[in-house]
Amino acid sequence: MAKFQFVLLIHAHQPVGNFDDVIERAYAQSYLPFVQVLARHPSIRMGLHYTGSLLEWIERAHPEYFDLLRTLVQRGQVELVGGGFYEPILVAIPPEDRHEQTTRLTGYIEKHFGARTRGAWLAERVWEPQLPSSLAPSGVEYTLVDDNHFLGAGFELDQLYGYYVAEDQRHSVKVLPGLKALRYLLPFHAPVDTIEFLRISAKEHPGGMAAMGDDLEKFGVWPGTNKLCYTDGWLENLFIALERNSDWLETATPGAAVSSRPPLGRADLPTASYSEMMEWALPTAARNRYHALSTEFAARTEMLPFLRGGIWRNFFSKYGESNLLHKKMLHVSGKVRELFEHPHPVQAFRDAREQARTLMLRGQCNDPYWHGVFGGLYSPHLRTELWRSLIQAEAIADALANPAGHYQNVVTTDFDSDGRDEIYFTSDRYAAVLCPADGATISALDCRQSNAALVNSLARRPESYHAKLKNLKAGESHSAQSIHEQTRAKETDLDRWLHYDRWARHCFRLLLFGREKKHPDSGTAQLSEDPALAGGSYRAARVSPTQATLVSEASADWSAEKTFSFANSAAGFGILCDVALRRVAASSATVYVGIEAVLNFLAPSAHDRYFESAGERQPLRWSAVAPGSNLRVVDEWQGVSVTLTAPHAQEFWITPIETVSESEEGFERIYQGSQIIAVWPLEMASGAEWRGQLNFNVARLT
Repeated sequence: MAKFQFVLLIHAHQPVGNFDDVIERAYAQSYLPFVQVLARHPSIRMGLHYTGSLLEWIERAHPEYFDLLRTLVQRGQVELVGGGFYEPILVAIPPEDRHEQTTRLTGYIEKHFGARTRGAWLAERVWEPQLPSSLAPSGVEYTLVDDNHFLGAGFELDQLYGYYVAEDQRHSVKVLPGLKALRYLLPFHAPVDTIEFLRISAKEHPGGMAAMGDDLEKFGVWPGTNKLCYTDGWLENLFIALERNSDWLETATPGAAVSSRPPLGRADLPTASYSEMMEWALPTAARNRYHALSTEFAARTEMLPFLRGGIWRNFFSKYGESNLLHKKMLHVSGKVRELFEHPHPVQAFRDAREQARTLMLRGQCNDPYWHGVFGGLYSPHLRTELWRSLIQAEAIADALANPAGHYQNVVTTDFDSDGRDEIYFTSDRYAAVLCPADGATISALDCRQSNAALVNSLARRPESYHAKLKNLKAGESHSAQSIHEQTRAKETDLDRWLHYDRWARHCFRLLLFGREKKHPDSGTAQLSEDPALAGGSYRAARVSPTQATLVSEASADWSAEKTFSFANSAAGFGILCDVALRRVAASSATVYVGIEAVLNFLAPSAHDRYFESAGERQPLRWSAVAPGSNLRVVDEWQGVSVTLTAPHAQEFWITPIETVSESEEGFERIYQGSQIIAVWPLEMASGAEWRGQLNFNVARLT
């Protein structure tokens, strides 16, 4: 009788834009020792998947690692598995880009390792039923998803000791079920527990197989796992235990496993990911109810497959910042795709459009589009790197489409696909998304000279895990355990930073609030500003390539008009926001009026990023009232500065925007940019009108 097969598919990934020292640490703690241990056990076979962004880094930083991988591949011990080059969520990108991402990684692996990939790793195991018609034409024979996908389709656990065929439009791929039980055993339980699980499985499913797909980082990078896996020898002991049971058990690469047996049948799988992801994707209130329900039914394991969370796409409705980035990516993808519709005789043109395509594909890396224990939406440097790639790709595409050089264009379109039109301004210097329906604010502002996303902030919002922060002390340590089961914090009393914003963090929001309010109230979102003026809908009265006038008449007491004017300057560009405010109520009012700007220059403690006020430099995490009507913010790293001028303003209220989120290393406070409000005190009689302006001058540093 054929031996029972244990199929491992181990996945390694680092996000586009992650810090070199972070990747280097992962390399030293996990990537290198894992394959070194594996090389000492030539009878152990498995699939390894590395994303293209990580392979590019390894090729540059540690080319000797490629030599080790080649040896393992050549002796048949390792099967290198493909997927999307920059680890996109395939269902979230256009079909043409799915093909390009997949075939690009296949080509890279073939070039460097002489191996043709047969399988594909799905980023975050996000599956939708139409995927086979994208995967199969790209040369993908098989993939792996979780048992959760199968259980949601009505399968029983004891049916998951083989593989199935999934089909769409007569395109088929083989699908391996990765068992959650194995994900939680490895490496957090003794190797004997894994052997016992496999022994029972082999007895119940003779000649069958058990598959697991999971992250390489959990073998050395997750807290406590480097000591567990290598110092304490857990990984070595696992391989030894597998070898000692070779009379009935063998490890197999995924490709060998699917080639050695027929499929168990057909599987029509629902839209799904791993169970934790489907919980994270739910809106916070729904997630809390879902978690409570899951706890209530925890003992009734036969019912749990029918308690399903959201789908991965929910992140676009849960987080407007994710949706905006995603729609920017789709917008740029369309522009780049147009460049390839016809052959072009000029090599420089062809080189530029290929550069634009690579940058656009980099902008599809999944991490900054979602948030859970993993996911990088809350990580400004990861969001920034995708924005930078997309900004540069779009600038190249627009330059190729406008060979004359200087241009200024405008289009009215539903840019973020929310059913309401935005006004999109572009030039050779900038791109800006103006949102009439959200207080006539600018949600995205690109400095094309520096490829810098100037807004790129994140609203502070309730997250379900915030309830855990009460009385949680910093530095509490635990033995190695799954990230899904641990609770730790990087600093004490993080709950004091839990403030929640009323509005998205956009630029040029008009804030009208009482004179009893003080600077600290702005940081805690307690200004109680007029909601119609701040976040209500404005009507576009006039729009041209360089100007837009928008009118609000929704407030019972006020009417407002905003005029945005865009102009190139010698060193960059400027945006002038003129505001006309009229008191329409019968009574007079004594108020503050503020025009809010939001800027995120990322590193609040770096010496090369700072405020300049009254001739002095201040760090980005500055919280202060700055007298006067001029303020400069500088980012020497990105090579850009912004000068804010608010004629006759009394002062600027400056507050850092700081979120509290969970990550692999625990709960942490993250700087998401600065709120800067130009403030004017007003005495307004009925029928009176006030005019003010905020000038936003962006300059490239030389």
